[in-house]
Order: sequence, then structure tokens, then C-alpha cells
Amino acid sequence: MRADTGLLSPGWADTGLDDLLDDRAWLSAMIAFEVALARVQGKAGVVPPDSADRIAAAADPDWFDWPELVAEVRETGNPVVGFVKQLTALVRAAAPEAADHVHLGSTSQDVLDTATMMVCRRVLQRVRDDLRRTAAALAGHVRAHRDTVLAGRTLTQHAVPITFGLKASGWLSGVLDAVERVERLLDGGLPVSLGGAAGTLAAYQVFGPAEVVDLIAPLAAELDLAAADVPWHSTRTPIADIAAVLAFVSGTLGRIAVDVAVLTRTEIGEVAEGTAPGRGASSAMPQKRNPVRSTAIATAARQVPALVAVLHQCMVVEDERSAGGWHAEWQPLREALRLVGGAARNAVALVTGLVVFPDRMRENVARTGGAIVSERLGAVLTPIVGKAEAKALLTAATSTTRDRPGDLPDVLAEMLRERGHEGDPDRWRELCDPAGYTGAAGVLVDRTLSRYRDQPWV
Repeated sequence: MRADTGLLSPGWADTGLDDLLDDRAWLSAMIAFEVALARVQGKAGVVPPDSADRIAAAADPDWFDWPELVAEVRETGNPVVGFVKQLTALVRAAAPEAADHVHLGSTSQDVLDTATMMVCRRVLQRVRDDLRRTAAALAGHVRAHRDTVLAGRTLTQHAVPITFGLKASGWLSGVLDAVERVERLLDGGLPVSLGGAAGTLAAYQVFGPAEVVDLIAPLAAELDLAAADVPWHSTRTPIADIAAVLAFVSGTLGRIAVDVAVLTRTEIGEVAEGTAPGRGASSAMPQKRNPVRSTAIATAARQVPALVAVLHQCMVVEDERSAGGWHAEWQPLREALRLVGGAARNAVALVTGLVVFPDRMRENVARTGGAIVSERLGAVLTPIVGKAEAKALLTAATSTTRDRPGDLPDVLAEMLRERGHEGDPDRWRELCDPAGYTGAAGVLVDRTLSRYRDQPWV
């Protein structure tokens, strides 16, 4: 059994991230780096052309002594020293002539930073794909509920009418923004690391400076990563960029999750998560169906910012390679990737299974009667009685009808007549209809849908 299977991590449990982010994933990526390095060195004439194949043939992750690797981490401060030692021994046993070509000219940070970029790429590709699937499901809700009236809420209270299509448009817009940010990372934001002991690539000096620099671009191409202009051992921008995008994605999905969780409250009941046997069950209250997808996403979104803060602090490092700053990145980054990868997968399930109840939305809008359009009523009343008097009149009318909101049009008409103005209850009844005061919601919905349709992946 793995040491961490997600038992205490609902944010990513059972979302298929184990193989992408466990220790074996990093070991496999480190092997891929060493093989690719030998391959480009072979093409450049630095080592024999067949060295890479010999290294690859000897480097099965299952042949490594895991307890010994872990013990070496404590003694050397990073996982690469023990890894290189074991890899060299494996190659020596299988192809002695290739053993001296293992890890030639690179340093521990080159190996682990490049492996990290490869692991991040795999996770971010999955996150991008899940975000696209979430966007597609949201677009369906936006289209279906373009004009479904919903109570807009500010500071937890009814504010003005909106539409569920507009609320879902806000979710969709955020997800599209997240997709763009992830795609920018995948398109040139994940660089290979190759600098040698202190970023000079001095170990290759015997082959001439031009050939030294040329190794970076071929290695990047071999691993499908970007080629950095200079080694980035102490310039942690790539990690900071990844961290920022992870925070953006988790925040975007967290916003959707908490919105859904609020709307699923028993007393609101405007949406519900999709059902499945056992999903959302309570250990003590059989009547409950807890919003577990929303909860999983929200718990991830609340943890990621703290992890990202650590990663951004790790930009402040000393010298050409740091003592502690680099090392402090590893676990926070892995956990942030787990949480965001889990949130993205859970968001697909949440949004595709989301059930919307338009009738309940209409009932909730009607709970405050015309009070929800008091902004509109005030605009109509101001030319009649003046701004200050309009506000006072509406305050009195809505207070009087708090327990009988349907009477607001009649009460307003009566108050106007008492003040010597024309008071037509039918006119005020029409003005109190929330469906007539959704502003530009439809236009804004259409604009968001247009942006979605313009995506090259749609």
C-alpha cells in the first residue's frame, strides 16, 4: 500500500492522480531526463551514440532499491544523488562501457527540476482537458437557462433579479480564463533545466562554448519542454508561474463549488448535485444528500493558496543554488498539483451532473415580492416624488409588506394616492415583476457563449 492514498484528502482522493504524482512518477521522469541527456550528448559527439539506449535498457524503476533511495535523501538532502548512484550501478552491471556516461555534466537540480517540469506537464494537460469538459457542461447550462430568473444575492441577501444563465456565465468565463492560463504554461512555460554545478555548464567546456549552449535546446526538444535562455537554478520563475496558475484554477473552481453548495441548501434548493448510490450519504442522518463534489473542490481551493505562498516565498533564494529554498518547493508543489488535479476532475462530475430547479428559483424570487426590484421602483418613483422621498416611501412600503410581499404593488399605489399622486396598482404590479428587470443579462449570456464557441478546441 502507498504511504498516502488520499484517505485524508477528499480534495483529490480517487481522482486518478496517484500514478501521476507518486514517487515513482518522479523517478520515471528523472530516468527520462538522464536518457534524453545522453541522447543529445550522443548526437553532439560528447558520448558514444548508443549510450542513451544502454542507459534506458538498464533503468527500469522496479530495479531501484526504494528504501535505500529514501535513506539517501536524508543523507544527501535530495533524491537525485542516491538515484544517480543506483542508476550508474544498474548501467554498469548491464553495460559497463556506458556507466561513465550517466549524468554527465549535469547536477542534481538539473535532474529534479526537469523531472518536475515533466510531471507538471502531465498533470496540467489533464487539468486543461478537465477544464475544457467543465466548460462544455457549463455552456449547456448557460444556453438552457439564459432567461431563467434567479434571485441575485449580495452579502447573503436578495439584491436584484438575475438569471441562472448569467450566474453560470460567470462560472464559464472563469473556467475559460483558467484554460487560457494553463495553456500558456503548456505552451513554452515549462523549461528544461541544464546548467551543471553552478549554471555555467563548465563540465562541457572541453567541447567548446557553442556546443555547450546547443545542448540546452536539443534536450528541451527531446523532452518536449521549453528551452530557457539561461539556467534557472536560482531563478524560480517557472515554479512561481505554475503556482500562480494552480491558485487561479483552484480559486475559479472553488467559487463554483461554494456557489453550488449554497444553492443546494435545504431552504434554497435551487440546484442539486447529481445522484449515485451512496454519494453524499451521512453516517448518522439517512435523509441527507450532502454536496460532496462541491465540498471536495472547496477543500482543495482553501488549501492551495497556502501552498502557493510557500512556493512564491521560495523565489527568495541565495547564491547560484540555494540551501533550503529549492528543497522547500517539492512537497507543497506536489500537494498543490494533487489538489488542483482533483478539483478539476471533481468539477467535471459536479457540473455535468448538476440538476437545476427553475420552479424553485421562481418561488424564491417571489418570497420578497416586488422588493427585489426596489432599485427599479426607486428609479420610477424619483421623478414623481423626488429621490429622498422615493427611498423613504419604498422603505416604508417594503417594511409594511415584509410578511405579505405580494401586497407591495397595492401598498405602493395607496401610498402614492395618499400623497396626491396617481396610484395604479396594475402599473406597479407590472413594475414589480422580477422577470422584467434582468437588465442586460441575456446579452451578457450571449457574449459568454460566443466566447466559448470561439475556442479552437470547441
